[in-house]
Amino acid sequence: MILNLSDVLSEQHKAIHESVPIEMTCFKSEMGDYAITEKTPLELSVEYAGDRKLEVTGKAEITSVAPCDRCLEDVEVKVTLDFKHKIDTESDAYDQSEDLDENNYIDGYSLDVEQLVYNELLVGWPTKILCSEDCKGICNVCGQNLNKATCNCEDTGLDPRMSVIRDVFKNFKEV
Repeated sequence: MILNLSDVLSEQHKAIHESVPIEMTCFKSEMGDYAITEKTPLELSVEYAGDRKLEVTGKAEITSVAPCDRCLEDVEVKVTLDFKHKIDTESDAYDQSEDLDENNYIDGYSLDVEQLVYNELLVGWPTKILCSEDCKGICNVCGQNLNKATCNCEDTGLDPRMSVIRDVFKNFKEV
């Protein structure tokens, strides 16, 4: 959805306070594509902050489904969007100061709500997704989900941290 910012940037500086529906059905990133199962409307506020700067605030909650990083079972991921950005709308504002956020969702007098939501999801997405804190993962030999059952595979892999000790014992055998 594109919001028209001409009233905010005009002489009256009329603020926008709207409940905007989020149209996004899938969150796509380099990590993969994740279906969005639930979402609340974005409570968006755009106000004039002086000197052709805008203050954009918003709140929403988005629930998506992503695989657990250890066992690959689907997990609900809730991301709360709660942001406040100060944006310079000047076209030559490439040298914005550090207190202003870089944006790609405002073009002239238009605010792209979906791009704003995407940016906030990208920032708020968890770095590690687990089905539970004590998830056992999957067997690296047979692929069995160790949370559901055990397997009869022997763990033949040596812990890489122990490779130094293995080399020491190897030297003793040669002597």
